[in-house]
Amino acid sequence: MQLMPQTSTTLTTSRGPWAALAVLMLPVLLVSVDNTVLAFALPMISEALAPTGQQLLWIVDVYPLVLAGLLVPMGSLSDRLGRRRLLLVGGTGFTLVSALAAFAPDATTLIAARALMAVFGAMLMPSTLSLIRNLFTDPAHRRIAIAVWAAGFSAGAALGPVVGGLLLEHFDWGAVFLLAVPVMVPLLVLGPLLIPESKDPAPGPMDPWSALLVLATMLSLVYAIKTFAATGADLVVAVCLVVSVAAGSAFVRRQLARPEPMLDITLFTRPVFTGAVLANLLSVFSLVGFLYFVSQHLQLVSGRSPMNAALVLVPGLVVTILAGLLTVRLVRHVAPGTVVATALLVNALAFAMVALTAARGSDLLLMAAFVLLGAGVGAAETLSNDLILSSVPASKAGAASAISETAYETGAVLGTAVLGSLLHLAYRSNVELPAALTGSQRAAASETLGGATRVAEALPAGIAAPLLDSARTAFGSGVALTSGIGAVLMVIAAGIAHRTLRGAA
Repeated sequence: MQLMPQTSTTLTTSRGPWAALAVLMLPVLLVSVDNTVLAFALPMISEALAPTGQQLLWIVDVYPLVLAGLLVPMGSLSDRLGRRRLLLVGGTGFTLVSALAAFAPDATTLIAARALMAVFGAMLMPSTLSLIRNLFTDPAHRRIAIAVWAAGFSAGAALGPVVGGLLLEHFDWGAVFLLAVPVMVPLLVLGPLLIPESKDPAPGPMDPWSALLVLATMLSLVYAIKTFAATGADLVVAVCLVVSVAAGSAFVRRQLARPEPMLDITLFTRPVFTGAVLANLLSVFSLVGFLYFVSQHLQLVSGRSPMNAALVLVPGLVVTILAGLLTVRLVRHVAPGTVVATALLVNALAFAMVALTAARGSDLLLMAAFVLLGAGVGAAETLSNDLILSSVPASKAGAASAISETAYETGAVLGTAVLGSLLHLAYRSNVELPAALTGSQRAAASETLGGATRVAEALPAGIAAPLLDSARTAFGSGVALTSGIGAVLMVIAAGIAHRTLRGAA
């Protein structure tokens, strides 16, 4: 089906589109915050629930993974049922499941709750960009609205650890999930009053097979990455990669063969569209991957409290928001392709700074690196989302919106899955454990830095100190490796953006 070939919009609100945009930003911020809010809660979750290294990654990854797999199918459903209606259903479910996740008794339950949160989160996101396009018919106003939306998305990802840190200073780890309640209640109350309903008057048929193929592609790919980091290359990794490639290829062939595809694959024949999608995905990849290790470093290596660790990231958060909004003015004078490519090179510089100084692990340097990263991500995210929508006809806006949001969530998944898995692999390869540890202590300390810290608390000082020194050194080697990879990927992304976005206006 075509996600938004025509729209029937009932614009009955007298309060104006900007009030509606303010309400729409609530789910955007919450879903984005939820991608990274666990960053500072990971040490507390490690202590309370004692997850394995893989479970710890799944607690973080399962939410954006399921979200990415369901965004396109839920976009199709919102066309049929109404975008505002699905937005409110998703908001209700997201709030209830978030409250349940706050009291999860073990890691498996928390992973399941995060997956269910993602199902409802997928109902929230596809509606927002499509509704914004309907609310703002003036191109200049629409670009500002999209800049606000994109700034909210990237700022929300950066805000997650800050909010998490402030909450965890005074409450248990479950507080990061209870955050959804006060954020979503205004949406549920004001949404019906301020947001006009919008849906496709002639939607195509639902396509459950395409939805299953998307899920199979993403799940198999991420599971292969995680398994490779845990056990190395084996038959399971090979099978998962084959399944992922086969499912992805089948999905593409199915979309090209159907008269009304769930996702219009032909949009990728447009160089500007493809380049903007890749810039979107890789910007979020860099942001989420960076936050995964910096949040642990600030607490478990530097010994900061959650609130003090969060304060280190506040300057980067502010810069992320400002960069997104200032980009709207900057592109009046500088070509969009140049701005995006430069922003990605700034991301590369941030990673290179960390890679070259990981052994020293200066908090001031991490703050400076995050400021640079915030500037790059804020600019690249804002402009890439605007280019994704402006590079396609109005009739393709729904499809473009779904692809943009899917790229964001895929970047969040891969940022943690790839860089997080490599970080854990480097840690396990380099940590040296004292001979005096018991079997269970060795298993916990060899999995994660959080596990080693938890084990050290119960050991005599003469054994705990060498264990912590070794664990922190091993963690630093992992940070150096992942940061170096991140820097190389950002340089490649900048080259792709420069080549594909040269014709963007």
